[in-house]
Amino acid sequence: MSRAGARFADRVAVEGPEGQRTFAELADRVTRLANGLLALGLQPGDRVLDLQSNSVRSFETDLAIRAAGLVRAALNYRLHETDWARIASDSGARGLVYDARFQESAADLIGDLPHVVVIGDGPGTAYETVIETGRADLLPSRSPDTLCGLHYSSGTTGHPKGAQRTHRNWVSSMVNMTHDVLGGPPRAEDSYVHAGPITHTSGLFVLPFLVAGARQLILPQWDESAFVEAVSERGATHTALVPTMVARLLASADATAESLAGLRMLGYAGAPMTPEQMRRAYQSLTPNLVQYYGLVEAIPPVTVLNAHDHARGIEGETELLSSAGRAALGVEIAIVDEDGQQVPIGEVGEVISRGDHVMAGYWNAERRSDLGKSVVEGWLHTGDLGRLGADGHLWLIDRKGDMIISGGYNIYPREVEEVISQVPGVAEVAVLGITDADWGQRVVALVRPGAGAEVTEDAVRAHCARAMASYKKPKDVHIVQDFPLNATGKIAKKVLRAELEGADKEALS
Repeated sequence: MSRAGARFADRVAVEGPEGQRTFAELADRVTRLANGLLALGLQPGDRVLDLQSNSVRSFETDLAIRAAGLVRAALNYRLHETDWARIASDSGARGLVYDARFQESAADLIGDLPHVVVIGDGPGTAYETVIETGRADLLPSRSPDTLCGLHYSSGTTGHPKGAQRTHRNWVSSMVNMTHDVLGGPPRAEDSYVHAGPITHTSGLFVLPFLVAGARQLILPQWDESAFVEAVSERGATHTALVPTMVARLLASADATAESLAGLRMLGYAGAPMTPEQMRRAYQSLTPNLVQYYGLVEAIPPVTVLNAHDHARGIEGETELLSSAGRAALGVEIAIVDEDGQQVPIGEVGEVISRGDHVMAGYWNAERRSDLGKSVVEGWLHTGDLGRLGADGHLWLIDRKGDMIISGGYNIYPREVEEVISQVPGVAEVAVLGITDADWGQRVVALVRPGAGAEVTEDAVRAHCARAMASYKKPKDVHIVQDFPLNATGKIAKKVLRAELEGADKEALS
């Protein structure tokens, strides 16, 4: 940060609703905040909870905690207080930086932790006081393998699990993001708009734009109109969204190819987009689409489907549109069977990956039995099913745990979702397996029509009958007005499954 602060001193580094910081101002405030946190009594290696929504101060906090040698455990504000409590307990946190807006919900955390910093009016040491009293002395450099973050899963498959991320992981991500996702270092006139949570996929772009001296814009929360304004009026050139946000853009009258003409890259990650959604986004929003795949346990990008791949797919090589792309720089991937042996090209198996992007392991792994993923001889076993093409492209088939077994047949929900997405008027779809006395599991599809569109259950069934094998067709189809989302903006299939298992059709309509 000090290097960027000196090299790009007078350029605007970051701006949001509460103002902007030049690179020199940002470097000074980050250094003082880092020293101020240590002056409170925190020690390098201590875990610090960070409870904020997108803001310039959350941007500063992220950088300062790492610079101080502390370990940041971000609390997504959309999670329930019980999840916060589990993360606090599991991490053994000794500090908390929080926005006073969350004071009531975070009361137990505030009362339990010895070192609390508050942004706004509330219990704890005032954030600006910590900066004002913090020293401007440069902090010591950290070993690449020093732990700097615990990145907790959203809890969709059980209690949140903390993946240990090191400085080496973050540098690996920065290099791969720059080389494979951005296609090269950002230019001085470029700017990235953080439309999604900085605590998640959007935060992967902080370092690439900082080291290049490029500006970053912060939206406090997702809003289609504000996003379009950031591109059309404020000059944002790059962003990354989850597919749910892309779907909202496609439904927005404000979002057009003309209003988004300044986008040099629209990245998407966190969940797959169907080929039909990709075509619509390519034609209606921007041709500059980039997909990247990664996991909590393997900091993205693991694979990248770049803009050239998207263009090839739209222009005729349609199979590419269902690919997750090829391995990023310095990343290895392979496909293995149940015994850990590599399978031939084109066969389905579990995706494994190794490289500097793979976590250092789970925090408190020895005390937990619900971790699911493992690292064996440096290879992370992802739990994702996929196949590799001869040219290195990866096709993700589905989550290993999401595979439906009905009447002895294996059915991949993503494959069924891609077929249903082709039905005119369908905006989003979720397919999952529900317990069935006769079949073991039955296939159920939930479909959300686009704004003003009419989609019927019969139309979905008829299309599936024409497009897929009989055993893959959904036994039940529900038309829904919206989907529950988890803390990272993905469709919460765990919630849907619980509702379907315990409720009748009317409760979902």
